[in-house]
Amino acid sequence: MDPRSEGLCVLHNEKLKLFCLDDQQPVCLVCQTSKKHRNHKFCPVDEAVTEFKDKLKSALEPLQKNLRVLEEAKRDYDQTAAHIKTQAQHTERQIKKEFEKLHQFLRDEEAARIAALKEEEEQKSQMMRRKIEEMNGEISALSDTIRNIEKEMEAEDVLFLQSSVLRAQLTPKDPEKTSGALINVGKHLSNLKFRVWENMQEVLQYTPVTLDPNTAHPDLHLSDDLTAVENTNQRSSLPDNPERFDEWCCVLGSEGFNSGIHCWDVQVGDSENWSLGVITESGPRKGNSVRGSVWRLDYIKSSNTIWILCPGQSVHSFRPKEKLQRVRVQLDWDRGTVTFTDLLTNTHLHTITHTFTQRVLPYFFNYSVHPLRILPVKTSVTVEQHS
Repeated sequence: MDPRSEGLCVLHNEKLKLFCLDDQQPVCLVCQTSKKHRNHKFCPVDEAVTEFKDKLKSALEPLQKNLRVLEEAKRDYDQTAAHIKTQAQHTERQIKKEFEKLHQFLRDEEAARIAALKEEEEQKSQMMRRKIEEMNGEISALSDTIRNIEKEMEAEDVLFLQSSVLRAQLTPKDPEKTSGALINVGKHLSNLKFRVWENMQEVLQYTPVTLDPNTAHPDLHLSDDLTAVENTNQRSSLPDNPERFDEWCCVLGSEGFNSGIHCWDVQVGDSENWSLGVITESGPRKGNSVRGSVWRLDYIKSSNTIWILCPGQSVHSFRPKEKLQRVRVQLDWDRGTVTFTDLLTNTHLHTITHTFTQRVLPYFFNYSVHPLRILPVKTSVTVEQHS
């Protein structure tokens, strides 16, 4: 049997009762007096064991903590992976739903245009049938007249001169030409795709700002078309990705701006507590610091008060004269202004001034089950002719 498995010295077959601090190994009493360990420091084995266990315990704690962090990160990754799949499936369903609407519109347009073609075909075919019938009557009458004339011409001279044929009006009449009898192909096919697209404007909507679901607080619910947000007070199981707000019930626009003038109208309706404005793209999304990083207009129904809050500026408040229903937010990035307007009364509410130096995103806060809804704008088709 190996002496080491019995806790014995392999050289002296004695119990390993000491620990050499210089060589960092257990030794027996004979080893202690040997030349190899002369002038070395020693301590009892149990003391060395206790000391090493304490060191390992201290080293183990951060490793265990790191393991917990890694396990939590893996859970987040698992949740994110599952959410990616859910997002893809939901988005695919929405794409198919929207394209089905377009397909149905095209099917309806096709059916209407073919029906118009068939109607014109029937009308013009019916007109031609009447004319053909009239022509058949004229041909029949003319044929009878010709036969009569030919018969009269065979009669005796006196009888021929006494016939009425000589006194009849025998001037032939040419058939009338019918204009517009053919199918108006140009009307049905001219710029067909463009005309269909023109009609499509009636069913299409364009919203200048849409919402980014990856930034939405878990209590918020967005409409399928990403234009409305309501607070359900029912936390959804969503990944805590860096872009998502975790404390304030906010959501951002899906597109940011770093130049030009941009405008979006919001139906605030019956929401009791809402906020509109802009936030820098690099602004914080986590914790309490969010609200101090937004140029915004807040409304609290309980006090019927509008608050204007801007980073680094004093708070300003006032009470609106009319109940707010629709609010326009206009960002002039180059001039450094954010203007709020009551659309129903066309009343200027407030203009925030600030020199923007980076991209900003539309900001929406809703602490109500009543939705905030971004309104569509009117679109039109124009044709430009170049000389």
